[in-house]
Amino acid sequence: MRALIFAAALFALSDVANAQPAAATGPERFAEQIEAFAAEDRAALRSPCQIVFTGSSSVRRWTTMNQDLAPLPVLNRGFGGSTIADVNFYFPQVVGRYRPAAVVFYAGENDLNAGKAPAAVVADFERFMQLKTQALGSTPVYFVSLKPSKLRWSQFAAQSWINGRIRDMARRRADLDYIDVVAPMLEGGEPKDIFVQDNLHMTPGGYVIWTSVIKPVLERDDPRLQSACAARR
Repeated sequence: MRALIFAAALFALSDVANAQPAAATGPERFAEQIEAFAAEDRAALRSPCQIVFTGSSSVRRWTTMNQDLAPLPVLNRGFGGSTIADVNFYFPQVVGRYRPAAVVFYAGENDLNAGKAPAAVVADFERFMQLKTQALGSTPVYFVSLKPSKLRWSQFAAQSWINGRIRDMARRRADLDYIDVVAPMLEGGEPKDIFVQDNLHMTPGGYVIWTSVIKPVLERDDPRLQSACAARR
């Protein structure tokens, strides 16, 4: 009997030794993407007072951002699949280190889809604003509304509730603006045909809509943003 127990123990230890590492499930799953940002920064001299875009894949996949928003000085620091809590975890690396003129923020969709309560999503964004204030003072944040999509259309009511709470927050805070992309992405009360095969991520046509809404706001504010940023340096 002892021999059998000893053999079983050796077999179990062998399993442990040969097991593959468990897939990362927390913010550390983005470590490679965050290191890629750092490598880019080491290779390129970053201009001061850029407008930093951060958030989830709708930001990361905006590959034509620099051309679409030219001549605005923008920097894409979106990392796909992220939640607001993930952005908060990596705040120093994706926002704080750049001392930006402004931050354009898009996240929250993945949070809801993972089962987080709408009120908790709003609380996570409030935490983002706290981190921003601690690190960057009055630097403004532009929150892009959670977008409607075909894949997550069943979550539209919850998305709308979150959008409404953050719109209310923006009315109370001088350092927060709310940018609504929902209305121009709908037609006949449903999402337009501006999504790739997964019905979640946008085609270039979707980014044309985003550009048409976001760029005028930033162009309007950029002279003030650059002046305030220069004064803070």
